[in-house]
Amino acid sequence: MTIFLGLITPLIAYVVITLLHVAIPAKRVTGYVKDDATGEVRKYRLNGRYVLAVSVILWFLLGYVNIVPYVWLYETRWLGLIGACVIGLAYSLVVVLRVPPNRASFFADLWFGRSKDPQLKDGFVDAKVWLYLVGAVMLQLNVLSFAAFHLQNVESINPGFLLGCAMLTWFCVEYLIFERIHLWTYDFIAERVGFKLGFGCLAFYPYFYSVSLWFTADLPNPGIPVWVTVLFGALFLCGWVLTRGANMQKFSFKTKPGQKFLWIEPQAISDGNNRLLVNGFWGASRHINYLGEIIQAVAIALAPGYFAIWMVWLYPIYYIGLFLSRQIDDDAICQAKYGDLWDEYTAKVKYRIVPGLY
Repeated sequence: MTIFLGLITPLIAYVVITLLHVAIPAKRVTGYVKDDATGEVRKYRLNGRYVLAVSVILWFLLGYVNIVPYVWLYETRWLGLIGACVIGLAYSLVVVLRVPPNRASFFADLWFGRSKDPQLKDGFVDAKVWLYLVGAVMLQLNVLSFAAFHLQNVESINPGFLLGCAMLTWFCVEYLIFERIHLWTYDFIAERVGFKLGFGCLAFYPYFYSVSLWFTADLPNPGIPVWVTVLFGALFLCGWVLTRGANMQKFSFKTKPGQKFLWIEPQAISDGNNRLLVNGFWGASRHINYLGEIIQAVAIALAPGYFAIWMVWLYPIYYIGLFLSRQIDDDAICQAKYGDLWDEYTAKVKYRIVPGLY
């Protein structure tokens, strides 16, 4: 029975999260992407922060009355991962097979997806919004369960492990606080919904991103000096400032072109039809937000203090590979879209991700 319940746990969680997303009142917002058929800018229904809050409250109440132990998601994590992989694969197949082919290879279609912006009832449920919401909430619940296991079962509590939990909690919370901002990011603009995005959000995101916690939750305090742990926290904060600052500056520029972002007066180049931001965060490198994401991942890997456990480094290694590949794809898309203006931009902003290095 435990095996079966562990396998279906992510399915139950995803159903509950979906019902909350549908039932909780949401704000309808206009995004950046246009509908290819109508030419109108797509609208999205966003309530992620409230869904997350209610989900955490339900997790707490179920543990408090001992219906679902707080440590359940940790103790059944491998079974949950298997179940999530099955769900992710099934969803990817369904969402791809329902749309006519647009590539020569089925496997390319399966990986990258066929449909760019699948929605139900004029955006009442948007596939990308739903996928990222489910992934973020499930990741948060996993992190809470891992923290509960550590506190209940380890005699010498590791502050660095709890810091790693706090970092991932902030990662989930702030994503859903700034949910609207992400409608202007690469994922919503360029990605299609297939295995890469569907499996990624339903299985990879909620289970892999916490990989550093998987292998350190049962370990005691390694004795890392407090000031070093504080430095890891500061490193994470620096990465967050780069990522969130860059995304917020771009959002501000797209929605209110002449308005300052914080103290930064926007400077742009134009070809008469398009404008590209060339100062502030976006003057430092073309994808400074990717650098911020990588720095945050490194900080999360460092936080528990078990540097010799190679598995804790899988998350930042994955991010490096992901963003190097995405930068190449994104630059190719921008080159095709902006032409000579993109050449002018790259002449001004020479570095791709890391200022002064790459």
